[in-house]
Formats: sequence, C-alpha cells, structure tokens
Amino acid sequence: MPPTRTSHPARTTAALRDLAGSLVVSCQALPGEALHGADIMARMARAAVAGGAAAVRINGPEDVAAVRQAVAVPVIGLWKDGDDGVYITPTLEHARRVAEAGADLVAIDATRRPRPDGLSLADTIEALHRLGIGVLADVSTHEEGVAAAAAGADAVATTLSGYTSYSTPPDGPDFALVASLAAVLDVPLIAEGRVGTPEEAVRVLTLGAHAVVVGGAITRPTAITARFAAALPRAAAPLSGAVEPERTAAPGTAAARGPEATSGPEATPELTAPPPPVPSPHAPTPVARRTAEEPTA
Repeated sequence: MPPTRTSHPARTTAALRDLAGSLVVSCQALPGEALHGADIMARMARAAVAGGAAAVRINGPEDVAAVRQAVAVPVIGLWKDGDDGVYITPTLEHARRVAEAGADLVAIDATRRPRPDGLSLADTIEALHRLGIGVLADVSTHEEGVAAAAAGADAVATTLSGYTSYSTPPDGPDFALVASLAAVLDVPLIAEGRVGTPEEAVRVLTLGAHAVVVGGAITRPTAITARFAAALPRAAAPLSGAVEPERTAAPGTAAARGPEATSGPEATPELTAPPPPVPSPHAPTPVARRTAEEPTA
C-alpha cells in the first residue's frame, strides 16, 4: 500500500476552483531584460488583472511579494534558479520561500529528472502540503503528468512540453498532451506553453484544460516587437525591386496630340496624376495576427 498523503491545502482548493475556465497571465522578466524588477512586475500584474486575468504566474520571491500587494487574484509562484535540468523551483527550500512571499500555489518542476536537493517528487509535495503549500506540477510528457498527480500534486501544467531533452517541441501549444492528460487526470489540468492567440486559448479549454496560462503573447514586448521588426524586411523586399509601370497620356492632353501640340498659343500643359489621398489619422490600423509564443516556463 502506498503511504497516506496529506490532503490538499484548503486555500489551494479554493484558488483552483476559482480558476475554472479562466485565463492566467504569466508576468515574468529575467535579470538583464528591460522590464526586470518587482515594481514593474507588480504593475504588469495589475494591467493583466484589469484586462481580465483571473490569476497571475510570477517568478521569484521579490516579485511574488510585490505582486501579492498589488492584486487580489490568486498568485501562482515559482522560482527559476539555474539554466539546465530542474530549474523551476528546484528544491523544497525554493518552494517554501516562494510560498512565504505570498504565493497561493507554488509551481515546481515535476519532470522525471533528479531534483538538486535529492528529494523525490512525492516527498517534496508531501513536505509542502505539511506546510500548507499547494503544488502545481509542471510536466513535459503524459507519463510525468500522471505520475505527478499520483504523487499528490494539486494540479498539473503542461509548461515544460518541448523543454526537456526527451519531449518533442511542437510548433505551438501541445494540444495532444492537453487532451491526453485531461482525459485521465483527477486533478485540474492547466494548459501552458506557446499559447499565442485567443483561438488557441479557447481550443485548449475545449480539449479539457481547467484553465490556460498565457505569457509571451501578452507580457513580453521585446519579443513581440522583434517579430514585427523581423517581418518588415521580408515584406519590403518585393517593393524595392518593383518597376514603375509606363503611364499612358489621357486623351486631349498635349502628350496625346503629339509633339507638334507642345508649343504655340494653343498648347495645353501636360497633366499629371493627382497625389494620393492622405490617410485620415482616425482610420483603423491593420493588426498583424500573432502566430507563435516564446516559452514562458
């Protein structure tokens, strides 16, 4: 018989219930990025909530503390530490400090890779539950999602799909993983990873996700700007090589009557095409459709 696990913390159950069918916005900026800073992330979170986010996903104890003071919605906290292997809230101590900063739910790496502190996933979740801390398990495969739920995770997220050496990165959201996990889990499934459009967000919910996390498509202006800037040279290339079409003189002009009509008292000045109309400043500006999202994990 497997050991009896502690029950899910009450505030975690309430937070997850409130997220049903809703949008979670990931507000993160790493050191070296223009928007890095707890005050900026608090403002970003407020903007996301004003736009309709039902919860936010925040990185690091300082940012979590600042955001907790700025918004009333649930805060999913994590702590990215390191570059390789398990780096999303890699140890029990990381998770404890994120919770102490004010997170309602702590996201941890729940992949099959070894954890830096040597604890198993089940033992980590058990210890966090004893501290009253709810756990969102970030996984990369179907098998990991099932194992995380069996280990006691309060919810499972597809955050790391495509970001482990053994998971295949899809071009967009991992719809197949969302569908397969939603069909078998008895805990809420959170869809996260490369969700770039409202249509994709709706689709993961129709596939059975309890809620959806969107990050880069909303909160990473540098990456969004870079996509627009990269597209412009490709669009301008055909225009730079275009040859201006030969103009045909309008009937009745001097050019149409021939060279003999270009002098003398009855000569008519050659007419030119009127300038193009100046667009109204109130005219709507076309918006390019976003097609992909950079990783938010």
